[in-house]
Amino acid sequence: MRSDEVAGTARIKELAWLDFPAHISAMLADEQTSAEQFAIYRRMTPERRLALAEGLYWTARTMKSAWLRAQHADWSAEQVAREVTRIFSNART
Repeated sequence: MRSDEVAGTARIKELAWLDFPAHISAMLADEQTSAEQFAIYRRMTPERRLALAEGLYWTARTMKSAWLRAQHADWSAEQVAREVTRIFSNART
């Protein structure tokens, strides 16, 4: 084994022992909320914020349904709907 492979293997073992949080939220610089976006959110009514959150929720369910249909082409629409409900019922974040 080459020395760079040994070093890489050692680094992998080192990282494996680190205590990572259950949910890592890494965002790219262009995904960070800007001051202008914060100002827009603050000006929104609570009703508008709730409507946006609900829209995001239903979009996420639609995307999860599409992913499940792609992964399980043999599943019926009812099976997909049940699995989406199960996944979202058990979601923690």
